Amino acid sequence: MMEKTAAYIGSGRAVLGMELGSTRIKAVLIGEDCAPIAQGSHTWENRLENGVWTYHLDDVWTGIREAYADLAADVRGRYGVELTKLAGLGVSAMMHGYLPFDRDGKQLAGFRTWRNTMTGQAAEELTEAFSFNIPQRWSIAHLYQAILNGEAHVKDIDFLSTLAVYVHWKLTGRRVAGIGEASGMFPIDSVTGDYDAKRMEIFDAKLAGRGIGWKLRDILPEVKPAGAEAGCLTEEGARLLDPTGRLEAGAPLCPPEGDAGTGMAATNSVAAGTGNVSAGTSVFAMIVLERALAKLHTEIDMVTTPDGLPVAMVHCNTCTSDINAWSEALHGFAAAAGLPCDMNAVYTALFGAALEGEADCGGVVNVNAYSGEPVIGLEEGRPMLVRLPEARLSFANLARSLVFGSVSSLAVGMDILTKDEGVKVQSLLGHGGLFKTGNAGQRLLAAALETPVSVMETAGEGGPWGMALLAAYAVRGGGLSLPDFLQQKVFAAAKVQRLEPDPADTEGFRQYRARYEQALAAERAAAAVR
Repeated sequence: MMEKTAAYIGSGRAVLGMELGSTRIKAVLIGEDCAPIAQGSHTWENRLENGVWTYHLDDVWTGIREAYADLAADVRGRYGVELTKLAGLGVSAMMHGYLPFDRDGKQLAGFRTWRNTMTGQAAEELTEAFSFNIPQRWSIAHLYQAILNGEAHVKDIDFLSTLAVYVHWKLTGRRVAGIGEASGMFPIDSVTGDYDAKRMEIFDAKLAGRGIGWKLRDILPEVKPAGAEAGCLTEEGARLLDPTGRLEAGAPLCPPEGDAGTGMAATNSVAAGTGNVSAGTSVFAMIVLERALAKLHTEIDMVTTPDGLPVAMVHCNTCTSDINAWSEALHGFAAAAGLPCDMNAVYTALFGAALEGEADCGGVVNVNAYSGEPVIGLEEGRPMLVRLPEARLSFANLARSLVFGSVSSLAVGMDILTKDEGVKVQSLLGHGGLFKTGNAGQRLLAAALETPVSVMETAGEGGPWGMALLAAYAVRGGGLSLPDFLQQKVFAAAKVQRLEPDPADTEGFRQYRARYEQALAAERAAAAVR
C-alpha cells in the first residue's frame, strides 16, 4: 500500500488543499480515493494593531511556505519520495475582510480581517439600501466604511480581495473567487451565479460625487462556481509555495473558497436541506435552504454553497479560543505542580471532565467573547468566567461551562432560523477542533441546539481537506454535480456517528443559557472599560 501511494505521489497524481485558518495554516494531500495521505501545518496568530485585527502579508507567505515544507517532509518521511508535481490544488482561507491593492499590485491598507467589528455604520446603511443583511465583516462593509471615513487610499483601489483570493492571485495571476467566497464579499444572485446586479447598481450610485473613478465590478474578483477553470500554478507561484525549486509549475487550481465552503464540502453538506457546524476558533452553522427566508434578519448571513445554492449562515466570532486559553493555563499548572503533560492530555482531561459536570454547570458561566459578537449584540469582547457565590466551581463544572460557552452565541442565532423562520434541521454534521477530542463537543452541541449532531471519522480534517476535495472535483468531476461527486466518490462508505440530544443535557443547557444571557450585562459593562 505504501509503495502504491508513493508511486501515486511520484507520478504527480495527488491533489493538494491548503487553508489559512485563524491560528493554523494547514495543507492536506489526498490520494485517488480522496482520503488524506499526507499533511503539514504552520501555527500563526492574528495581531491587534491600532485597534485592528490583522495579519501581515509577509507572515502569510512565511506560513504558507512552512506548511508546504512540513507537508513535503511528511511525504518524504512516510513514502520516501519527493513531492514535485501535483494533479491539482486549491486554496482556502478565512472569509470576508478587506485587502485593497492598486494597479501596480501594491497593498493600500493593512489587512482587516473578519474579526473586526469596526464597520457598523456601513453595514447598517448597506443592509437598509439592499434590503439584504450585510454583516460587519463582509468585504463590501469594510470598503464602504473606508469610503464613509474618507480614507485617501480608496480612490486608488484597482483590486479588492479576500485572503484566499489574494493567495490564488499570486499563485496563478488570476483574479477570481469561488462563488461561496464571493458571497462573503457582496450579495450573490443564485440564478445568475454572479454578483447581484441590482444591488451593485445601488452601491455604485453611492459613489457619486466622492471622486472615485472605478465601478464596483471593476475592482471585485470574477465569480466562479466549483469545478470551473480558474488558472494554473505559475513558475512564480510554485516558488512562493516551494522555494527549494522542487515543485513544478502547471498544476490547475480550482476557484479559491472560504472556510464556510470548505466546511460544507468536508461534511457533504452542499445539497438542499443539509447543514453543518464548523467549530474552531470561530463557529458557524450553515443550512442549505429549500426556500427563501420570510424576513430580513441581521443575525443571519445569506451566502452560497461552492456551486451556488443559497445558504443561511449563523456566524459567531469566537468558539474555542477560551477553551484553548484555559487549557494553556492548566498545562502551566501541571508543569508547576511537577506533573508535566502534553497539551493533548490537557484537552482530553478537560473534554472528559465536561461530561462529568453538573448538567447546568453548577452555576458557573463562561462568556468566551474575544472580540465583538454581533449575534448577541456585543461591540467588543472581554473573555469572562462569572458565577454567583453559591455556584459550585469544580473542575468538571468549569470544563462543562467552557464547552457550553463556546456554542452559546451560536444557539442564540440558530433559534432565529428554527423558531422564528421554521427552518427544519434534521441533523447537523460537525467538523473542526471542537470535535477532535472525544464526543463532549458533539454531545453538548446537540444539547445546545436541540438537534442531532453527526460527526464523520474525517471530522478533524476540516477545511484543508474540504479544499482538497473541491480541487479534486475540478480535475476529476467527470460531469457530475458537486453533491453527486461528494456522495459517490468521497462519502459513499463514510462512517458517521450520530448523537441525539440527551434530555438532561438539553435541560441543563437551557438553565445555563438563562444565566449566560443575564451575564451579558456584565460583559457589556466590562467592554466599556479600556
